[in-house]
Amino acid sequence: MERKAVNPWDWSGKLGYNQAEIIIGARRQLICAGQTSVDGDGRPQHPGDMRGQIGLALDNLEAVLTAAGMTLRDVVRLGLYATDVEEALRNFDLMGKRFGPHQVAPPMTLLGVTALAMPGLLFEIEATALA
Repeated sequence: MERKAVNPWDWSGKLGYNQAEIIIGARRQLICAGQTSVDGDGRPQHPGDMRGQIGLALDNLEAVLTAAGMTLRDVVRLGLYATDVEEALRNFDLMGKRFGPHQVAPPMTLLGVTALAMPGLLFEIEATALA
């Protein structure tokens, strides 16, 4: 699979994502449900801790990708939901630490929401991956 970044402006690249990507040669598509800060039994973890919740949501996303034979390198689109956008952005270095080693900057949207599926959840990440 070949990826070509499309960035008519350079500001989004500085924030760690591309405006768009052209994908050539993908054979498989994986559409992931939103991943949150829950343990293996679906119980919310890290109450009140945005950083901890982002980290576990990313762990859970990686677990889903691994189960499908993929990695973060294969992610081509992210949807992010946070109950506190400013707090999520203060912890966005976690996104760079996870995606940076794969040298990808998938297009993404970050939305502020009033609540997520379960009480106490602060952050959710959904992804589309291609391989």
